[in-house]
Amino acid sequence: MQKVYKRVAGLDVHKKSVVATRMRVNAAERLEWETATFGTTTPELLDLHDWLQAWSCTHVAMESSGDYWKPVHNLLEDTFEVLLVNAQHVKRVPGRKTDVSDAEWLAELQLHGLLKASFIPPKPQRALRELSRYRTRLIQERARTVNRVQKLLEGANIKLAAVVSDIQGVSAQAMLEQLAAGVEDAQALAQLARGRLRNKLPELEKALTGMVQAHHRFLLTKQLAHIEFLDEQIADIGAAIARQVEELSQGASGNEDDAAPPDGPDAAVTWEQAVDLLDTVPGIDQQIAEMILAETGIAMQQFPTANHLAAWAGVAPGNHESGGKRYSGRIRPGNRHLQTILVQAAWAAVRTKGTFLKARYHRLAARRGKKRAIVAIAHSIVVSIWHMLSRGEAYQELGADYFDQRNKEAKVSYLTRQLEKLTGATVQITFSTVAA
Repeated sequence: MQKVYKRVAGLDVHKKSVVATRMRVNAAERLEWETATFGTTTPELLDLHDWLQAWSCTHVAMESSGDYWKPVHNLLEDTFEVLLVNAQHVKRVPGRKTDVSDAEWLAELQLHGLLKASFIPPKPQRALRELSRYRTRLIQERARTVNRVQKLLEGANIKLAAVVSDIQGVSAQAMLEQLAAGVEDAQALAQLARGRLRNKLPELEKALTGMVQAHHRFLLTKQLAHIEFLDEQIADIGAAIARQVEELSQGASGNEDDAAPPDGPDAAVTWEQAVDLLDTVPGIDQQIAEMILAETGIAMQQFPTANHLAAWAGVAPGNHESGGKRYSGRIRPGNRHLQTILVQAAWAAVRTKGTFLKARYHRLAARRGKKRAIVAIAHSIVVSIWHMLSRGEAYQELGADYFDQRNKEAKVSYLTRQLEKLTGATVQITFSTVAA
């Protein structure tokens, strides 16, 4: 088999050790290789760097094993072309696996150019991605804490959630603070209602009459303080994300070592423009747009087609056919962070009135079920995003009647037959012309 590269290395990365194999083709066109084990602390990884450089290795391959590959990649990416590969693509025959054989196998595959690298964003985008993912974790923790508050209220016979739509609203928050402070008068608590909620004062008095004990007030105080703390953290990280997006748009990462333009030479738009473009898609607001771009970036050259991006995001249907039969089309694993974001955006989109995405969801849900339909909507959204970022164009709304207008004659014929079937009469359609 043809040797594409002359000097390569394969790394089998673990938590505490890295087994490395370096290979080279000598002057006699014979293959030489050596294997060594290194630790994963920074000084030990620098030794690995020097060991690879001693043979002038040009390409280094390693599997994506959890987060253990990140320290190795951080120290090697500036000197070598590092390929992070999917472990499923490089599996060996079962029963012949050791750390040394894994490293040798990766090096041999790389020698012949048989490895396909996973997409690793540049450093500035990786910083944005870490900020975005951490904000998501904080938002999820806030939701869990709000649920704990609701559970605590139920245990104290306070049925506030049965009357108000959001127990974190202004009125409900004021009531909870007074409840935690020791106020037990239901009528006084109900008077804290504002706006249209004052029309429900009798219901509020009943809902706020409970059996609140000292430990309930103690826990409620702590939980409300935790929610306030999380709100501050989310706001601070949101501001940091906004600053990072602005710096990316200006081509400055805030680090002199990252001198390369983070937008890339082939980017159709800047980061701020990309956020504005994605904000035009139903179901996507500024925060969701920032989260999506933190995962995908704005230059779509790493995804040859929209279907490649959809598959990488984990919202593309699977392809399993054998013996002329088509089996399960279940989606394959992808970027789980982006997949979650897209599904969240899809649920918001199908609740938007008068949109193509809502119409498509209801057509699919009737035949395939809600879960499959929502994944299809997420697929439609990510395909639109690929085209928008590639062309620098805003989202084009097709309208809720797109499917009817696409084949109007068939729709009219179908509805006519349905009307004749229901009434037993012959229906004749007359089209009226409207004068211009």
